[in-house]
Amino acid sequence: MFEHVNGEAAQPASAAGVASARPRRDRLESLTWEERVVIRRGRGAMSGTGATRATTPVDSGHAAAGIGRRPRAALLTLGLLSAFGPISLDLYLPALPLIGFDLRASDASTQLTLSAALGGLALGQLIVGPLSDRVGRRRPLLVGLAGFAVMSIACALAPGIHALIAARLGQGLCGAAGLVVARAVVRDAFPDDRIARVFSLLMLINGLAPVLAPLLGGVLLHVMSWRGLFWVLALIGAGIGVLTTAALPETLPPDRRHRGGLRFLAAAVHEVSRDRLFGGATAVLALTSAALFTYISLSSFVLQSAFGLSPSEFSAVFAINSVGIVIGGRVSGLLLRRFDSFALLGGGLGTMTAATAMLLLAAVSGWGLPGLLPPLFVAIGTVGVVLPNATALALRRHARSAGTASALLGSMQYLAGALAGPLVSARGASATAMAAGMTATIGTGLLVWTIVLRPVRRELHGPPPSAAEIVEEIWP
Repeated sequence: MFEHVNGEAAQPASAAGVASARPRRDRLESLTWEERVVIRRGRGAMSGTGATRATTPVDSGHAAAGIGRRPRAALLTLGLLSAFGPISLDLYLPALPLIGFDLRASDASTQLTLSAALGGLALGQLIVGPLSDRVGRRRPLLVGLAGFAVMSIACALAPGIHALIAARLGQGLCGAAGLVVARAVVRDAFPDDRIARVFSLLMLINGLAPVLAPLLGGVLLHVMSWRGLFWVLALIGAGIGVLTTAALPETLPPDRRHRGGLRFLAAAVHEVSRDRLFGGATAVLALTSAALFTYISLSSFVLQSAFGLSPSEFSAVFAINSVGIVIGGRVSGLLLRRFDSFALLGGGLGTMTAATAMLLLAAVSGWGLPGLLPPLFVAIGTVGVVLPNATALALRRHARSAGTASALLGSMQYLAGALAGPLVSARGASATAMAAGMTATIGTGLLVWTIVLRPVRRELHGPPPSAAEIVEEIWP
């Protein structure tokens, strides 16, 4: 009846006794939750072909052939590349008030250094993504990494706030190569049924960046000025470039590249944008990113200026919240054994909405740090569940134009982040403004999931299983 179990070919009749010796419960637990429900209903394969494919958890040693002979090193490299956003944004967060003081700039102007980097990350992905579909993944990536190091040095030497804003824009443009190519490589190298788990694994790796970056920034500020932090970023960019050269192969062979120029790009963008699954998942990703970057851009001013935390204390709070993202990524990877990405995305958005609503209540009621920090931790930690599943759903149908789809996805994500901070803090950086902005964006994301993505799931997989079937699958 089944072609594969745990990714292996069905046993011939002579091996039936060996196969039957395996406990039925173990074989069920190796399948995804949705596939086990389908088996219980006797519906055959989810695709209607009568064949069911089961998946195993992705780990650092189980990678597709296209990722090279050293999959662990390649996955580590992908994690570091996808962490370019947090690395370039979070390392200097503890220094934002110092930058404004040293360059005699207002809080709003200083915050523009963050928005400029986010804008560069958004625009750069639109350039690098389609280019990587045409010339391959490695060349645009290596050029981007070299440019990131150069622009980091320009930031360190900036004589004024306007020069720093311009250099940060260039730094974001170059750093975007790491983000968009990392997602495209995952789509190139892994089959559909493993993409969400690979992104959850990468979330564990790149989740260390927002944990370590602000802590490292706070420590380094004791021995160097804020300019030294950008020299450190230059060294990080150069180091990741060396690792990429050694560990990450080309995953897009010449016969799969597109040479249609702007006409093909326009056709690919049109094809991707018509996909309701891509549109809904991208909207959710952008809204979640808007909430996340609202927190990132305002938390330094709120926690240090309003609540009197030192740079080191702020770095510790920021790192603890970032640990929540790592935990969320791990939980997502485990739950994908039983539930699909649609279900995890909806559950994550519901949890974030409840947590940000509690955060807003705490801010309005003046409960102080004891009332603010617990719901803030839950809200930020759930990002580790939402982002990988939204990314996997958005790229699900676009293996042929992975670079273009990844570029549109990432650009919307960082464009939303670039706009969120200045809009939310237009009347001042306060705890209430931060909480209200996060609640509004996440609540809208939950609405998009309900109106757009739930109907798409029904079209793909039929009606969801009943509560009794879910309980029976979890506790057979």
